Amino acid sequence: MAIDLSNYDAKAKEAVKAFWGNREQARNKQIESGKADQGERAGVTTGKNMDGFIALVKDIVHANGLEHADIHLERRVLTLPGYFRPTKLWDLLVMNEGRLIAALEFKSQVGPSFGNNFNNRTEEAIGTAHDLWTGYREG
Repeated sequence: MAIDLSNYDAKAKEAVKAFWGNREQARNKQIESGKADQGERAGVTTGKNMDGFIALVKDIVHANGLEHADIHLERRVLTLPGYFRPTKLWDLLVMNEGRLIAALEFKSQVGPSFGNNFNNRTEEAIGTAHDLWTGYREG
């Protein structure tokens, strides 16, 4: 069975537009309030920049046999235990019939400190993968 990408091309384009539009709205809102953060941070503090990508993932999940899956986005239910740390906060959890199907974290990189951000994101991804596989191996 092929994976239904749920009109991925068009939705990904919209998600990218929303990403940049949300950043700009956040920056303008801070400037108007007189409390603007420095540099690129002004565009990222609202927590809405990745919403278009979250919507795309939701559509793909529902289009591929999990139309009744519960997709959790509320902060109060996004924490899962880890092996090396007691908790890990995710951006989106997919649950189906009481089972965890997916735990996703969304990240973006924009700005002049690409090298530092790349290193940080790489360390996070490796650490999360190591934590997951150690927990799986140890039961």
